[in-house]
Amino acid sequence: MKHLFALVLPILVLATKPSQHDSDFSLRNLQNAVDRANTTHESKGKSEPVHTYQPTWDSLDSRPLPAWYDEAKFGIFIHWGVFSVPSFVSEWFWWYWKGSPQQKVVDFMSKNYPPEFTYADFAKSFKAEFYDPNQWADLFEESGAQYIVLTSKHHEGFTNWPSSVSWNWNSKDVGPNRDLVGELATAIRNRTNIHFGLYHSLFEWFNPVYLADKETNFTRKNFVNDKTIPELYEIVNTYKPDIVWSDGDAGPVEYWNSTGFLAWLYNESPVKDTVVTNDRWGSGTACKHGGYYTCQDRYNPGKLQNHKWENCMTIDKRSWGYRRDATIDEYLTIEEILSTLASTISCGGNMLMNVGPTHEGTIVPIFQERLKQIGSWLKVNGEAVYSSKPWPTAQNDSYTANIWYTTKDSYVYAFVLSWPKDNLLVLGSPTASSQEGKVTMLGRSEPLNWMVFNKQLQITFPDIPASDLPCQWAWVIRLAGFK
Repeated sequence: MKHLFALVLPILVLATKPSQHDSDFSLRNLQNAVDRANTTHESKGKSEPVHTYQPTWDSLDSRPLPAWYDEAKFGIFIHWGVFSVPSFVSEWFWWYWKGSPQQKVVDFMSKNYPPEFTYADFAKSFKAEFYDPNQWADLFEESGAQYIVLTSKHHEGFTNWPSSVSWNWNSKDVGPNRDLVGELATAIRNRTNIHFGLYHSLFEWFNPVYLADKETNFTRKNFVNDKTIPELYEIVNTYKPDIVWSDGDAGPVEYWNSTGFLAWLYNESPVKDTVVTNDRWGSGTACKHGGYYTCQDRYNPGKLQNHKWENCMTIDKRSWGYRRDATIDEYLTIEEILSTLASTISCGGNMLMNVGPTHEGTIVPIFQERLKQIGSWLKVNGEAVYSSKPWPTAQNDSYTANIWYTTKDSYVYAFVLSWPKDNLLVLGSPTASSQEGKVTMLGRSEPLNWMVFNKQLQITFPDIPASDLPCQWAWVIRLAGFK
C-alpha cells in the first residue's frame, strides 16, 4: 500500500491542491456555455437565429463534419510520454506493472531497477534533449499527412504541456522542462499547412481522485470537475487544435459531462468552426456518437460505412509508444501500409498512422523511412487519395483480389496492390461508358491499352524496366469514361 501511494504521489498532490481555475472558473464557464446553448441566439446585424448546439447527442450529432477532415484522408498519430522512458512492451507499461501485472514487465522492473523505484521516477529521464519540433514538422510534411494528433496526456496522467491542474506531473515541471505541445503546434503552423490536433485521455489509471469517484459508481465528480474539464479547456483555449481526440472514457457520459463540453466546443470555443472530434466520450459512445467514429483501435471494416470513420493504426504492430524490444518483423512494411490506406479510404475512412518517438525526442529511422516512403508514393498518387470519395459501384473489385476503388470528379481510380501476372489486369466492376474511355497509370502520361472481354475490363500494363515505373509499390489506374 505504501508503494502504491508513492506511485501516485505526484498526482495525489495535484488532486488535493486544485487551483481556482481548476474548479470555479472552468465549471462556471462550462455551465454558462450549457446555459447559452439552451437559449436562442441572434447574430449581430441579422434577425435570423444563429444555430447553436444543445448539450444532447441528438443536437451534437447533427453538426456537419468540417469538410477539411474528409478531404485530408491521411494523418499522423504521435504517442509520447513518460512511457517512452522504459519503452518496453507498450505505452501501457505502468498498467502492466501495477494495474494488471504481466510477468515480463514485473521481471523487467525487478531486474533493472531497485525495489523502491516508482513509475514517477521515470519522469526525470524524460528529457527530450534531441526534440526538434521543426524537424518533426518537416518530416510530417514530407510524409504527405494532412493532419497530426499528438498525445497531450495519456492514461498515465502526465501532461505534455504546463497544465495548471497537473502540478509536478507535467513536461514543464519535470523531465523536459519544456512545453512539448506548444512547440510542436508552433512548428506545424509556421512551416506546414498541416492541421494540428491533440489526443487527451479523460481518465488516469492511478489517480486517487478518479478512483474515489469510481468507488461511488461515478456519482461523485471531483476528478472531472477539478482535472478533466479544466484540462480540456486549457488545451483548446491555449493551442486551438483542429482535432480533439478523446480517449480513456471509462465511465458514463453524464460523469464526464461530455455533452456539455462538446456544446461549448461547437458553439463558443476558438475552434468552433473547424474542430472535429471522435467518438470516445463515455461508456457506450464509441461507434454511436461524435464527429467521426473510431469504434476500436485499428478499425477497418472493409465495406462502405454510413458515417465518417477513422482507422487509427500503428506501424509497430504491437505498440503505440516506442519499444526498444521491437524486432524488424514487428513493423508494417510499406506494402502493408499502402494496402491499409487503400482499403480504408475506399470505404470512406481516414487513416491515422502512429509513430512513437523516443524519450530523447527522436523519431527512429524505421518510422522515418515509412513516413518518407508513403510521402513519395503520395506525390505520385495523391490525386486518387486527397478529396476522393468511395466509388458507389464497388469498394473492391468483383473479379481480382486486392483492388480497391475511389472516385473524384469524373474519374474512377483503381488501387492495384500487386503487379498483375503477364502485365494483364482484369477488372470485373468497371463498365465502359463508350469506346472513348481512357486508361492511364498515375505518374505516366502514356495511355494504357484496354479492351472488354466477357464483360470484364482487361488492361495491359506497360512492359518497362522497374526503374521507369512511377513508384515502387501499389500502382493507381485512372479510368476516364467508365462507370
